[in-house]
Amino acid sequence: MTDLALVPDGGMPWLDASGPNSDLVLSTRIRLARNLAGRPFWGRNSPEDREAIVTTIGAAAQDMPALADATMYRLDAVSIATRRWLNERQLVSRELAGLDAAGRVRSGAVLLLGRSASAMINEEDHVRLQGLRSGFALESAYGVTDRTDRELGARVSFAFHPEFGYLTACPTNVGTGLRASVLIHLPALVLTKEITKVLQGLAQVGLTYRGLFGEGSEALGNLFQLSNQTTLGKSEAELLDHLGRMVHQVMAYEERARTALRRDASAALEDKAWRAWAVLKHARTLSFEETVDLLSGVRLGVGLRILPDVPLYSLNRVLVLAQTAHVAEAAGLSLDADAIPEHRAAFVRRMFEEVGHQ
Repeated sequence: MTDLALVPDGGMPWLDASGPNSDLVLSTRIRLARNLAGRPFWGRNSPEDREAIVTTIGAAAQDMPALADATMYRLDAVSIATRRWLNERQLVSRELAGLDAAGRVRSGAVLLLGRSASAMINEEDHVRLQGLRSGFALESAYGVTDRTDRELGARVSFAFHPEFGYLTACPTNVGTGLRASVLIHLPALVLTKEITKVLQGLAQVGLTYRGLFGEGSEALGNLFQLSNQTTLGKSEAELLDHLGRMVHQVMAYEERARTALRRDASAALEDKAWRAWAVLKHARTLSFEETVDLLSGVRLGVGLRILPDVPLYSLNRVLVLAQTAHVAEAAGLSLDADAIPEHRAAFVRRMFEEVGHQ
């Protein structure tokens, strides 16, 4: 299994729930897509091209303050269990990890993981720089990613057009190459059946939503990734400002829906929260999907002071560590072992026991 012992919180500092509005927004991510000038883009480059890209970016990173401490992980040289484990920690995309239907990892697939920033090499673009922060922290996440971008851009030449901006493998990323997203918990909007209207409204103003694991994933546990849909024609500041204003609006809608539920359906709300609490504390088998849905009920119950005050850090840890690759690694099992639901339930019970003794 990949050793992340040298990286604080195993590459997941956002788990501590220390950022702004952490009761609603779990994390904020900024990604900048960049390609090296003079190198063929994905779909046209060869294994030799991809190795040259790894060498060029790896050498530049050693001289960059933002990535000088980064550790390189070759995804094309590790097991599918390790790749899935890294994906579950939100450190690599499903595409880079080779977790799509084909299940193959492209040559030259690499993660550079530092303390403040990271980079995926040879994903859809030559490099995707990443900054991930706790809570609703667009400015902080962009700050570290922009700094990494400037440091790398001072050492290598990016593919850039004076009219269109940064050139990318997918036309929808041309321009700034920026994807800003927040992972937000919206259970009250789901319960009041207002979520569809809210999400449709976001689409009309240039935003999009995805599930917990990004593009193509389902919105498990009432968790949604809200992000900008276009990158061309606006500056980074304009894109971030627009996303920020819309997320503030969505948070206000969620708070209003919670107030309405407390007023109009208090008994049903308390029953939902306490049932989720009881099942997580006592279940003997749990699927990951069920675990995430129950965690949503507990998180809502804690937020409305229906349930005991469980630290959000603990709930965030369960969300990550109850995933299949993490459970399998801890129990020494294969990813498809029949016993994983039992081990997952045992882990969740232990976590809630620890919380009860704090």
